[in-house]
Amino acid sequence: MIATTERLDAAALAELGWVLKPEGLCQDDVCVPLPPDAEVADGRVDAALVAARLGRPFVRDDATGTVAIGPAGGGPVLESTTLPDLELTDTDGNPFRLSALHGRQTLLVAWASW
Repeated sequence: MIATTERLDAAALAELGWVLKPEGLCQDDVCVPLPPDAEVADGRVDAALVAARLGRPFVRDDATGTVAIGPAGGGPVLESTTLPDLELTDTDGNPFRLSALHGRQTLLVAWASW
């Protein structure tokens, strides 16, 4: 879920599958309690708090004011931040091993059309 505000309204919460009720964030008969000061007067709730209470990843772009809440967990958990030694092809068609970058911070960007 991506929003251009740091406070989520009923429509944004519904997109995540939740409803804001006095007892907290609710989905069917399951409710996740929120701190008493979480809800503001206009019925919006802090996006970072929602993400934390639902155990979802949260990112904020300060330049644009955009926030994103990731999907619910349940997938595999990373046990380390070390990639296996992959061999890729560079733009000239030459093989390149990630181990050549050992000890350096590296951003790996991947894209697929599907």
